[in-house]
Amino acid sequence: MFAIEFTKQAAQALRAMPRNLAATIVAKIHALAADPYAPNPNARKLAGRDGYRLRVGDWRVLYEIENDRLIALVLAISPRGGACR
Repeated sequence: MFAIEFTKQAAQALRAMPRNLAATIVAKIHALAADPYAPNPNARKLAGRDGYRLRVGDWRVLYEIENDRLIALVLAISPRGGACR
């Protein structure tokens, strides 16, 4: 099981969204942290940069896996249109 850390930007995005949506996203992140390398049709490696993208409805969670520290670092949480830019 990997620990989960949020960047300041990701934590602010979670606090700003409705509670039910934030709870759904946090649940998906916890499932991801249990085994970040398990096949997941909603997670993809980012092209052209390090990290991965997790799709949660119309929202995208950008994260990196730090194997040496066993951490899933959530970089950003944003609506679909501006997530990977």
